[in-house]
This record gives sequence, C-alpha cells and structure tokens, in this order.
Amino acid sequence: MSMASDMSIHEQIERLAELIISCPPLFVLTGAGCSTASGIPDYRDQKGNWKHSRPVLFQDFAGSVDIRRRYWARSLVGWPSFSEARPNPAHRALADMEKSGLIHQLVTQNVDGLHQQAGSRKVIDLHGNLEFVVCMDCGQKSKRVHFQERLHGLNPAFQASISLPAPDGDAQLDPELTKSFSIPACLNCNGRLKPEVVFFGENVPRPRVQRALTRLEESGTLLVLGSSLMVFSGYRFCRAAQKKQIPIVAVNLGKTRADDHLTLKLRADCSTVLDVLSRHLTQRISSH
Repeated sequence: MSMASDMSIHEQIERLAELIISCPPLFVLTGAGCSTASGIPDYRDQKGNWKHSRPVLFQDFAGSVDIRRRYWARSLVGWPSFSEARPNPAHRALADMEKSGLIHQLVTQNVDGLHQQAGSRKVIDLHGNLEFVVCMDCGQKSKRVHFQERLHGLNPAFQASISLPAPDGDAQLDPELTKSFSIPACLNCNGRLKPEVVFFGENVPRPRVQRALTRLEESGTLLVLGSSLMVFSGYRFCRAAQKKQIPIVAVNLGKTRADDHLTLKLRADCSTVLDVLSRHLTQRISSH
C-alpha cells in the first residue's frame, strides 16, 4: 500500500486520477464521512471506535415498544435538521464524474439520499433510505415527511432540545422524556412501523447485495470514500475486489478495516479530495 506519508496530498490525487483513467470503470463505495460536510455526524472516530452509543439493534427495535418509543422520539427531534441537509462538494463531484462516464456504479452505506439530490443516478442505497417508513407486519410504505406529521399529531406537547446531534436523523435525548411518547401504527394493518433502512443486526436484502457485487466484478477500480469499513456490509466489497485483483483506494481520515489491502490511501477529507479530483479528471478527459 502507498501510505499518505509517501506523497503530498496533490501527488496522491494525481495518482488516484491516473488509476481511475488507466483502470476503468470506477466502482465507488461511500460511507458517513462523505456526508459530514453536509452537517450529518458520522459514527466512528479515526481509530474506528464508536463516537456515540451503539445504534439500536433490529431485534431490540422489533421486540420492544419502549425501544421503538425512544427511537421515534429521538427521530422526531432529529429529523428536521437531517431532512434539511444538502449535498456537499463530495456529492456534487461524484455526480459530475458519473456524467463524464467515469463512474460505473456508486454504492452508498448512507441513508440520506444526498447522492441522488446531487444528480447521481447509478446509485444503490445499500442500507436503504430514511425518506420512507415501512410496516414490519404488512410491508406498506409511506413517506417519512408524512410520518413526521403523525408523530407531531400524537405528541403535540412533546418538546425536547437536542443535547447532541447523532447520525442518520437521530438525536441524543434524556430517556425520561420518551417514556410517555406515543408512536403511530400502520394505517393499513395497525402494525409496527420502522424507517426503511437496514438496522444493525439486520441483513441487507440479498438481491441488493448481489446486484452491487455483480457491478463490482464489471469494474476496474474500487474507490472507498469516508468509510471505516468496520461493518461487513461495506467491507465485503473490498474482499470481493481483492479476490478479483481489482485495485482498492480509500479516502478516509481514520483507519479502515481494509488498510492492509489498499493500493493507495488518502488520509484526507472526502469533499476536499473529490472537488480537486473531479476537476483534474475533467481536464484530462477534455484534453484527449
């Protein structure tokens, strides 16, 4: 692996550009570090450890009404700022790279929809999207913005200030505030509602994984952006790339689970790198 200390950041970006041009097409995997510049906190520190309490497990959410109360109360408070987040230079640069024909597939572990807002179309939302709510009992889907109105309607007096913003529309709240919180049931079957995202402890739907892996096999380079790869759902793509001898590059401020298998690693902010990289690649393409 080429370590960050071997080259300046501009030399690393130059090398990354050369790799993308010489080993097309490009498969991109993005994580929380791609959205931090949009004001959405990430999960882990530079050593790969949790910054906040571990996210709720699917089994606990499905089996406990108290945990669902706590989740939806925190989401009621955290959703407004999350829903107002907008694409940053990283998202826009990736959309530009797709339009230039460089990106074959983008797979994101994020659930914020910011890649699509920026104009990317070849996107697989690996862990789903917080824009929707789904019934665990009948499968009916609805818009999260409408669910927010129902949450307010059932809890008109609920007031809480965010003591600490958390990833993915969550917020840290005093547990005492959530004990009497009321949660809406499915309008179709009166069942349990959850965001249409993959919780920790829940499997990513197999067809979604297989589609992404198939696209990776058709690719020439894997670029990991803003992910520690500590969760296997993302790390599996590095394992598959290594098996196929596809070069792997990571742009991440901290350690990643795949550090020993990287062709190149840039210890830098995703927005900074991608903004420069996109302009660099555009110049190269236009000069040919």
